[in-house]
Amino acid sequence: MTSEKQAQESEVTLPALSKRGARRAIQRAFVLVGRERAIRQHLREAELTTLWTIEDWGFEWTVFFDHGRLEFHRGRAGKPRLTYAWRTADGFFSYIEAGTPDASGLECAGDPAVRKLAEPVFTAFAIALRTVLANPIDDDGEPLL
Repeated sequence: MTSEKQAQESEVTLPALSKRGARRAIQRAFVLVGRERAIRQHLREAELTTLWTIEDWGFEWTVFFDHGRLEFHRGRAGKPRLTYAWRTADGFFSYIEAGTPDASGLECAGDPAVRKLAEPVFTAFAIALRTVLANPIDDDGEPLL
């Protein structure tokens, strides 16, 4: 197999998403992140509220880190200590596709120590969402999109 063909196969192409489908995929990705033992161990001492937004779609979701557990809530809940915000859905999904926040329009507001604590969750979320978008099926075999 040529290296060009291998590169094409390794690239993740994201499907066209409706807003409803995107919400379901994002929520599913956080469920998968919450199941990862390494993430739970990393957060076993943490009590933190984070807010994630995609501004042009009007999406907001809150993720609570509660002593090794992740809780996902649609919308704004509580007072976040860390906020991840993308100006556009295209920027958000280009970050997910590329795996790097460069040129994706990501803005992160919060204490650098808190940001460092949340970084493994942020990275695991991007990987999980990329996986969910490549195979959008839930635990029951139902399609998410």
